[in-house]
Amino acid sequence: MESGTLIREYLLLGLRFDRIEEGYVDSFTGDPALREAVASEPAPDPADLARQADRLLAELPNVPRTDGQAGFDDARADYLGAHLRALACAGKKFAGQTVGFVDEVDAYFDVQIGKGDPDRYADAHARLDQALGGTGPLAERMAAYRRAEEIPPERLEECIHAFSSALRDRVRADFPLPDSETINYEVVTDKPWSGFNYYLGDYRSTVAVNADLRQQMSNLPRLVAHESYPGHHTEHCRKEAGLVAKRGHAEQTLFLVNTPQCLMAEGLADLALHAAIGSSWGTWAGEIYADLGLRFDGERAATVSDATAALADVRQDAALMLHDEHRDVDDVVAFLKRWLLVSDERARQTLRFLSSPLWRAYTSTYVEGYRLLRGWLDDRPAGVSLTERFGRLLDEPLIPSALRAA
Repeated sequence: MESGTLIREYLLLGLRFDRIEEGYVDSFTGDPALREAVASEPAPDPADLARQADRLLAELPNVPRTDGQAGFDDARADYLGAHLRALACAGKKFAGQTVGFVDEVDAYFDVQIGKGDPDRYADAHARLDQALGGTGPLAERMAAYRRAEEIPPERLEECIHAFSSALRDRVRADFPLPDSETINYEVVTDKPWSGFNYYLGDYRSTVAVNADLRQQMSNLPRLVAHESYPGHHTEHCRKEAGLVAKRGHAEQTLFLVNTPQCLMAEGLADLALHAAIGSSWGTWAGEIYADLGLRFDGERAATVSDATAALADVRQDAALMLHDEHRDVDDVVAFLKRWLLVSDERARQTLRFLSSPLWRAYTSTYVEGYRLLRGWLDDRPAGVSLTERFGRLLDEPLIPSALRAA
């Protein structure tokens, strides 16, 4: 099979999964005729989609490796192989086949997971106790801190644009973007997430921010960096301009849920503020809020955020308790409340996401994505800057196993 034929079949296969579960295709900016062809087909059989993925995976070693900009090399083969394995697993799951949770995460995201360390969580609580000060239960003090950090809803859009503008200027200096790139921000309600990037192609995104969750001052800079600069929007633009437009990597026009590219993208986006601003982000954010007439203790916020980051594994632990250990739901809720310092209502909202057949494994993209990519960024060779290293994440078709091998 020629590389062009295999890539076309991969795109058609991925688009067919959106017929099984709407939203499985997060973004497709490729040939509209392919989407139209899939739309006109009979409804796909999930088991057949799994067989198609396995067939294409078996064909990969036979695809000729060629040189040149649009060549099909080992890196592209590894990328496609990892994504075909993810689709094969998804097809089997949709067909009703039992797949263990740890194996499911491994197949989807090219990563192996395990439980976190409660001693690390206890240390994070000790650091939060010191940072928050005062007396009384830590969960109550944390709730009070979060309430005090809430951005007035009528000021939210203004704050979003202020951070987006500041980040855009800084990011474009390090990672040039096409002059036509734009983001349209929307403040929305009645959504299960805090923020979401809808990449539309042609270097355009719509970023929706959920006002129902009462956005916090310390989280908003990270959210804007995550969704926009230098996070999801920047990555989409750089890959469209480089891999797709210049090198002909059509597989990069398709972004699928529950595939290794999600783990890479979420890890990259969670590190976006670190890459753009660094450890001084609290002071930087405080200056922007001051210009808006809002008071923000950036130093304290950075301390609290650092301690809270050590609790990231808690959600993955909860997923393992639920799906791997088959623990009682109330036990999992109690675990979330204890370590995340959240209310019963918030813990059960987290559990609903972890219980979704489509999204139950997705929390690992944040936990393992951040861990893997942060280690790779920190372990860069002498003489390689953080900006240069982060640029590779934006520009190259990397997968988790490639980072581990490096």
